[in-house]
This record gives sequence, structure tokens and C-alpha cells, in this order.
Amino acid sequence: MRPISLPDVPYDATAVRPNWSDLPKSVRNAISLRLGGPIIAARSAGGGFTRAFAAKITSQAGVEVFVKAAPLRDPTSHWYAREAAITAALPPGVTAARPRWTMTEAGWFVLCLEAVDGRIPTLPWSADDLNATLTSWSAAAAALAEPSPALLAVGLPALPEILRTEMSWWSQIAAGREPMPFTAHDTVASSHLAELAALEQALPTLAAGTSMSHGDLRLDNVLIDADGHAWLCDWTWPCLGAPWFDTVTLLVSAYASGLDTDTPLRDRDAPDAGVDGALAALSGYWLVRAADGPSSASPHSRQHQRFSGTQALAWLAERRGWAR
Repeated sequence: MRPISLPDVPYDATAVRPNWSDLPKSVRNAISLRLGGPIIAARSAGGGFTRAFAAKITSQAGVEVFVKAAPLRDPTSHWYAREAAITAALPPGVTAARPRWTMTEAGWFVLCLEAVDGRIPTLPWSADDLNATLTSWSAAAAALAEPSPALLAVGLPALPEILRTEMSWWSQIAAGREPMPFTAHDTVASSHLAELAALEQALPTLAAGTSMSHGDLRLDNVLIDADGHAWLCDWTWPCLGAPWFDTVTLLVSAYASGLDTDTPLRDRDAPDAGVDGALAALSGYWLVRAADGPSSASPHSRQHQRFSGTQALAWLAERRGWAR
């Protein structure tokens, strides 16, 4: 059995967020008014890599919701507005919280979503949690195979374009336009750089498609409820492309958990060349980002990128029989 690898920090403890009491009083009053009374409980979300407010809150009237909030000057507020538009238009086949309302108050944007009573899957993944998540994503992908006009109107970028412009780092390194990240030195990257770049360059064509993908499907964007069902969260970055790309992204942490990650992809007709290309692109993106300086979003984002990039590259090396 393959050894299990775990990140330095659990994914339910990566966020650094303001508390309810840190929000401006006028914003708190406006939220309380919308929820029918004073707030008696607020539990901040531990997962994620932003510094914006995100918490499950309960009002004295017994209303329980999940609220996100950020100053309008913060780009996160625009992400929350985009998430509101997307989740409002998701079809019934997608297991995700829907928005209840949004508002702007005192220079802040507030998004109120349905509350999901669930937990982030723990690492190592259990087979039950992983199967539930893959089931929910398969159902969502089928429901999003033909995105509605309302979803298309939000503006969904093409995955191939994202891959070319934002996720072709091995190609940049091979061309001498970017240094090899220090996080990649003790890996197969140096001895297989040309192959990594070639896999990246072939990927956009393989990942093209007209289906809507989540765009950021990873462990900390999943909640498992009391019945064992998986909810897919944080619909901020959807795009148009092949749905198996999201499956690869999700399974990187399952590979680190020692689970079989190739069979689920074969069961979903993911092309081998596409899977290898996705692992090349993801590993390059994460390892280059991990070599950046401290992040203003979360002190733990670089360790997440280093962990994910190392695991994606190890999975690719195993698939292709590469040795250091």
C-alpha cells in the first residue's frame, strides 16, 4: 500500500477570519434585522484561504444561515457577488447551498446562503467520504453538461484558456522565463522537465468542452452532512471544459491518502493523456505558487500549495514510471 501523506495543517483550520464582533456594527444590525432578531451564535468557517468573514450564524428567532461578508474595496466582495449569481442559477441536480439574499451595507457586501450542517472531510480520506463526493460531483457534472442561459450570462471562461495563460509553468521554466521553484528541486521535475512541458502544452485541447465545471474542486470545498451526502461549496470559479479535470483536482488529496485514484478516472472516461496533462499543469502551478513569499490571504496557503503540488507530481511520476 502506498504511504499516506498529510498536510502540515488540517484543511478545517487553514483560514484566518474576522469574528462576528469584528464586523461594523451597522452591518451586524442589518444582518440581524434580515434574520428576525439578534444573533446568538456565530461559528466561523475554519477552512479556506481568504481573510473575509464566513460563518454559520443563528438568530434569536431560530434562523440558521451561512453568511459571507467583505468590504466592497476588497476583491473578495466581487467573488461573493459572483458566487451568489452562480449558486442562484445552479440546476436541482447540483448538491450545493443556494443563496437566500444579498445586500450592501456601510461599504460591505453580504451574501446569505442556506446553512449546511456538515464537516470538511478529514485526511486521510475515508472511502465513504470520497465515494460520496465523487457521486455528488458526477451528478453535478451531468446536470451542468448544458449550462443554462442564466449560468452562461454570469460569464464562464474557457478552461483551455485558463490552462494556457495561468497553468503552463513547466513550459515557462523550460523556456528559461521562470526559475525552477525550490519546492520542486527534490522531485522528478528537473529530470523530466521537457516531458512536463509537453504534457502541459497538449492539455488545453484535451480539456476543452462546453460543460460547466466547478473550477476549484478540492477537499476544503466539500461538506459531508449527517446522512453522508457530499455538498459542493464555493462556486466562485466555474469554467467551461471537460468535467474530468475537476475530478483530477479533487483526487490529488485522495492520492496522498493512499487510495486508488486511477480507477475513478477510468470509470469516468478520463483520457490518460488528459489526466497526465492535468497533473503536470496542477503540479507546476502549485509548486511555483508555493515558492512565492508569505500570502496575505492565509499563513497556510503556501503549505497547501507545496503539499498539493508535491502529491500531484508524485502521482504523475507513478503513472508514467518516472524515477528521480
